[in-house]
Amino acid sequence: MAAQRKAVVSAWRPRVPGVVEVFHAHFTEYAYPMHVHEAWTLLIVDDGAVRYDLDRHEHGTPHDTVSLLPPHVPHNGSPVTADGFRKRVIYLDASLLGEELIGAAVDGPDLRDPVLRRRVGQLHGALGRPGDELEAESRLTLVGDRLRAHLRPGAAAAPRRDPALARRLRELLDERVGQGLRLDEATGLLHAHPAHLVRAFSSAYGIAPHQYLMSRRVERARRLLLAGRTPADVATATGFYDQAHLTRHFKKLVGVTPGRYRGSGGRNIP
Repeated sequence: MAAQRKAVVSAWRPRVPGVVEVFHAHFTEYAYPMHVHEAWTLLIVDDGAVRYDLDRHEHGTPHDTVSLLPPHVPHNGSPVTADGFRKRVIYLDASLLGEELIGAAVDGPDLRDPVLRRRVGQLHGALGRPGDELEAESRLTLVGDRLRAHLRPGAAAAPRRDPALARRLRELLDERVGQGLRLDEATGLLHAHPAHLVRAFSSAYGIAPHQYLMSRRVERARRLLLAGRTPADVATATGFYDQAHLTRHFKKLVGVTPGRYRGSGGRNIP
């Protein structure tokens, strides 16, 4: 008899309002029985496929689909093939999606939307990186905005420009380069809806708020590194979570690690 293959799972609760849990899993032979969640289940499948029943109707999860399962509605889940499936799930509380959207989600839980799927994947990446909470909150806001547009298409409004609000957020980010800023804090200080805040800033400056903040931090890090300070010291001084966090963003924007940049001494970096 062949040995049963073990499931591989990873679960955590990030410090991002609206996210109850993040759950990554690779199942081969496991099948979920009927069960319910108090939270919304936002699901993408990276390998294989899942077959599930929701409200007595069978559904599936091909690779180009984002599945949104509403709270309090029973569902199950099982692999379609012998190789099982690999999935990523975000459980969302009602602060992001209200109970009035449950009926629409029951009627159409599988959303074929390449932009939404890409954004959900980007959100998973941000939720897995300590120190990138502003990015995660911004991406979550845009994901929620697009989900609501699917569930209430008639209520989706075109984003309106608001350069004054964008400028106020930029000034706030400039004041908080080292300290950092959470999106929920910014919305409270500026009295704006988070989706409108993110869209207004991106429309005005062609860059998302979290990208702007990281650019300012890396710019400050470059000056400190050239002044002779160590990467570990610079990471703390510029608001990064740790040296690895600095290195990831520094290399993305500059092309080399902070250590190589500091050691170049005005010479070409090989």
